Amino acid sequence: MSIHEEDVLGKAYDARLMRRLITYLRPYKLQVAVATAAIIGHSVLELAPPYLVKLVIDRYIPARDLNGLTFVAGFYLATLAGSFVLDYAQTWILQLTGQRIMFDIRMEIYDHLQRLDVRFYDRNPVGRLMTRVTTDVDVLNDLFTSGVVSVFGDLFTLVGIMAMMIWLDWRLAIVAFSVLPLIWVVTQWFRRNVRESYRTVRIWIARINAYLQERITGMATVQLFRREARDFEEFDRIDRTYRDANVKSIFYYAVFYPAIELISALAAALIIWVGGGWVLAGILTLGSLVASLQYSSRFFRPISDMSEKFNILQGAMASSERIFQLLDTSVEIRSGSSIVESRIPNPGSRIGRIAFENVTFSYVSGEPVLRNVSFTVDPGRRVAIVGATGSGKTTIVSLLLRFYDVQEGRITIGGVDIRDMDLHQLRSLFGLVLQDVHLFSGTIGGNVRLGNEAIDDEAVRRAVEAVHASGFIDRLPSALDTPVAERGATLSVGQKQLLSFARALAFDPPVLVLDEATSSVDTETELLIRDALKVVMRGRTTIAIAHRLSTIQDMDCILVLHKGEVRESGTHQELLARRGIYHRLYQLQFKDRELVGRA
Repeated sequence: MSIHEEDVLGKAYDARLMRRLITYLRPYKLQVAVATAAIIGHSVLELAPPYLVKLVIDRYIPARDLNGLTFVAGFYLATLAGSFVLDYAQTWILQLTGQRIMFDIRMEIYDHLQRLDVRFYDRNPVGRLMTRVTTDVDVLNDLFTSGVVSVFGDLFTLVGIMAMMIWLDWRLAIVAFSVLPLIWVVTQWFRRNVRESYRTVRIWIARINAYLQERITGMATVQLFRREARDFEEFDRIDRTYRDANVKSIFYYAVFYPAIELISALAAALIIWVGGGWVLAGILTLGSLVASLQYSSRFFRPISDMSEKFNILQGAMASSERIFQLLDTSVEIRSGSSIVESRIPNPGSRIGRIAFENVTFSYVSGEPVLRNVSFTVDPGRRVAIVGATGSGKTTIVSLLLRFYDVQEGRITIGGVDIRDMDLHQLRSLFGLVLQDVHLFSGTIGGNVRLGNEAIDDEAVRRAVEAVHASGFIDRLPSALDTPVAERGATLSVGQKQLLSFARALAFDPPVLVLDEATSSVDTETELLIRDALKVVMRGRTTIAIAHRLSTIQDMDCILVLHKGEVRESGTHQELLARRGIYHRLYQLQFKDRELVGRA
């Protein structure tokens, strides 16, 4: 899936895409059938008024038949009332159906996005994905409410008007239809230019979304490095281009519709000139002339509507192609069926041995991050992983949780390859605390339980007290019910880190995974967390990725990664005695702290 896919417009009409779009109408076949019947009925009633005018002029006025005039007037009003009811019915049904289809498509897209692997999000900007779920789906709504079904009404109206004009007087019908070549030329010009204009508009609205998402998310960095003016100029350029593209499309509409009206007026003038002469010569009745004029004016209305529907169709084809390309993106991380036996979620519950067996992995082909990595973590053991930046520490956690799949070797839990395990059950075994904490808008308590109703307020309270987060929470206006801003903007880094610990503990997992979880907290907070972890890790399998070696000195085993390979393993004292890589890392940190202490 290319991040520049907005640049590709696709076909004006793609039968394959249309067949796939029609499938979304199937659950609403009854509503579509009723709407179609209402549209056809409305089109039939629209044919009646001009013919009624002909009857009045040619029959009842010359005969001074008041009863006949009264009957026709009543029938005329009845057709108008019927047209109103049918038009209301089809508009209401189609709009309601369109909203339901939009709901279905958005839910399908979001469900698919939740199942896509992390690698997909590494290479696709969030702003463009937002465009798929919002703007592109809105475009499809126009297709379902104003295109797929209602186009039958336009076609039926056109055919009906042509039949009535030919029936009234075929010669006068030929006069009216003589302007159709002009209609064809104007319509082709409009379609060709609007197609290109629409492509440009779609490109730049997607770029606006992507730019805004990136800059708003990184606003602190923008302000820190004083990029406000430069970023404003860049957004001004993007926004200005988007505005100009819309203005250009407005120009084509501003030319097209008056041109259609002008051609319609030309057709009316020809009918009046030729037909009026025939009336004077007695070849044509006045009623037929007036009815032909009315039919002529109604004939060009669906033509302009159908040209507008071409634009809707064009947009729908482009949007559906991008939506289906997203939906067709294969889910690489698929759930298996094996279940690992464990006693969840009791404290101290254990699972089988975790084993990395000759694991090799690379994010970019030919550039392995891990090379032939093998190690085991026995149940209830506490294992730390250390190493320089880029050595592959976080990658090990990502592979264990199947955010990515290994390319060589395998990872097992209790002897079962994790690729064969049920994905939901696999991830429920782990409590993960990351260096970069993500909080959702809501409340403090809601961010701890994350929608799991099995975790009651008392369990949340125990979790926050265990990690010593209750100190700052109790000082908040509403304690656990205090609102949290988007991404936890109102909380400090340390406070968010404490909440992430509480979140992991509230779910009470058999395995606790800490990914440099104390690197963003101050020394005082770190001491509180270390004290809490001693209780939490007792009898529980723990894997800790650490930057601060002081936090993992009492671990049962420490693995030292270097350039994607496990180069050393042992306890803190054993590794220091070897005077290898771990010893050098420890000496560097010790010197750094000594220098800070002297300062």
